[in-house]
Amino acid sequence: MHIHFIQHEIFEAPGAYLDWAISRNHKVSFTKVFEYNLLPETVENIDVLIVMGGPQSPNTSKEECPYFDAKAEINFIRKMINNRKAVVGACLGAQLIGEAMGAAFERSPEKEIGVLPITLTQEGLRDNKIKHFGNIVKVGHWHSDMPGLTEKCNVLAKSFGCPRQIISYSNLVYGFQCHPEFTPEVVEMLIAEDASLLMNNTTHKFVQTPNEIRNFDYTSMNEMLYFFLDKLAAEYIQCTLVNK
Repeated sequence: MHIHFIQHEIFEAPGAYLDWAISRNHKVSFTKVFEYNLLPETVENIDVLIVMGGPQSPNTSKEECPYFDAKAEINFIRKMINNRKAVVGACLGAQLIGEAMGAAFERSPEKEIGVLPITLTQEGLRDNKIKHFGNIVKVGHWHSDMPGLTEKCNVLAKSFGCPRQIISYSNLVYGFQCHPEFTPEVVEMLIAEDASLLMNNTTHKFVQTPNEIRNFDYTSMNEMLYFFLDKLAAEYIQCTLVNK
């Protein structure tokens, strides 16, 4: 399978998403937005699109961030979805998926940074790709916004600070406001980027200290993501065979 990543910043690295793709011997390609890479011209040869996070929002203008073209990314995501490809969004990526599906992103009730619990909803406990997460599980967070909701989507998980942590927009399209892809290497880059906030925070109750973030074992969380991605890839292959 061909997995394509859209990466917005060097410090918003794909982490366990990339580890999974490599371990399964999938073909991997990148659009590194921060290096002014262009999006692929066509979607035909891509099977799974993974859109990473970033400090931008879907309404960030090119004047504010010259290398980020939200409209172009939203159109590309929509084209992938319309061509029955599998699409996964992380944080900003999830918000861009919502926009592509016609649902505007919103501010999250709380800023969340660190490793904090999410709770699966009844829909999440029934979802074959997500239910193995269990009722409550700790995952990574680094956000202030959250994805929009469509009439047909299902919210699969929520947290104390954000009611939209995992969303299924269809059987092949998922948005993760949370970050099960975090690895020790990724969190070190994020900590370095937001060191001032993390060291001086006195107002956000769901923002952890650097040491709290560093001291978490991300292995089990990453394995849960791998299982989700294996299930998604299997369903994509099945859908592709049926549609031929």
